[in-house]
Amino acid sequence: MSPVPMLPRLIASTLQPLPLAPLQLPLSLVLRSVVARHPRIFERLGEHAHKRFGLEPTDLPFSFVLAPHPKTPSLIAVRSLPAGIPARIAGPLLGLVGMIDGSYDGDALFFSRDLAVEGDVEAVLALRNAIDDAGVDLVADTAALFGPLAPLSERLLAGALLRLKDLANAAKHEGARTWN
Repeated sequence: MSPVPMLPRLIASTLQPLPLAPLQLPLSLVLRSVVARHPRIFERLGEHAHKRFGLEPTDLPFSFVLAPHPKTPSLIAVRSLPAGIPARIAGPLLGLVGMIDGSYDGDALFFSRDLAVEGDVEAVLALRNAIDDAGVDLVADTAALFGPLAPLSERLLAGALLRLKDLANAAKHEGARTWN
């Protein structure tokens, strides 16, 4: 059994018909906050800094394209990854987020086959090392967007992430009968 729980299919089904355009502003703001709080994060990528990375949550009806260009990074939601993307990382959303915040080990996810890496593996390793070295905390970095309300926002975001993990774990342990 996979160590990383998948989001219930009900969540993916609910998100399927929604447009992706409203996600762009929050994605840009979160990426901007991460870069502001960890300004050298993408410098470590070296020759890989101008490559695009496909991030594919296997339990969501959309993916992301990360372009970690040091001066103009972008993160864009797409229905499917474009052809010719140099590197693709696929796995459950909670596993992908967990690799960023350190709650999951990327190597363990890869060897347990919870995570698939295709294309330029060297670039993917450089990205993982850059994120690890920066000490990114997605919850704290996102909460920082709310200025003086950051402490409250951090508690709310952490609570929402915990609830999402609880839903995924409940679906996993009940054989997904209840949630699918």
